[in-house]
Order: sequence, then structure tokens, then C-alpha cells
Amino acid sequence: MTAQTPPVDHELVDAAAHVARTRSRGDNHTMAAAARARDGRIVTAMNAYHFTGGPCAELVLLGAAAAQGIHELDTIVAVGDRDRGVVPPCGRCRQVLLDYSPALHVIVGAGERLRTVPITDLLPESYIWADHQLDTEETEPPGTD
Repeated sequence: MTAQTPPVDHELVDAAAHVARTRSRGDNHTMAAAARARDGRIVTAMNAYHFTGGPCAELVLLGAAAAQGIHELDTIVAVGDRDRGVVPPCGRCRQVLLDYSPALHVIVGAGERLRTVPITDLLPESYIWADHQLDTEETEPPGTD
């Protein structure tokens, strides 16, 4: 039995495209992201490019969502300015998105080939940061009881 992927959230793609089209400014803000919260709200954000790197739109979106009290996202998409369309998340964003929201879905592809995939499909054999954290509880060393 194959898992059924959710349909493409075109309202989310349109929201990101609108922000990319109306809010992009020079080389500093060239990518927009939109995400749907589990409660249905849509959050948008722009990247903050800087020659030292700067955060991608997806990472800015995580902070913007948190500032609005949204900590559970269902689906995310990034869209480039100048009608570049949907752009998949970079490797760093894939890892951060996975760590923040392991059940997240991401819209990828172009034109008629847009599709919604689990973040884990974008990072096969993923490193899950939380799975590798030491237990914070104090335990007695073996043989001390």
C-alpha cells in the first residue's frame, strides 16, 4: 500500500507568489515562502540575503510563525521573484525544516508538475537531530546501588 500524498495547496503557492511579486526588492529579498499552519492560517516571509549568507525565506518563515504563536506547520512552499516559480528548499533549509517539523509537507516541482511531498522524501536517510541528543536526566552510574 502506498501512502497518498496531499494535493497541492494552490492557495499557498499563490500567497508566496504574491509576496515574491509585490515585496521583492533588489538582491536583498528575492525569495518568498508561505506555509499553512495546522490551524489553517497562512504565514508568509521573505529571505534576507547578505553576502555572508543570510537566512532563506523558509527559515525567516519559521521565526515569523513562532512570533505569531504558530509552532506546527503542515505545508510550506518557496517561490522566486521575477516569476521564477516554485523553488525547492536548499540543503540547510531541508535539515532545519525536518528538525522543526518532521511531519511537514513541501510543495516542489514546476508548472503542471507541482506536487506535495513529505520533507523526509527530500532528505532520504535523514539525520534527525532530536534522535541524537543525550538524555538530560541525571542517572546513577551502573553498579552504585
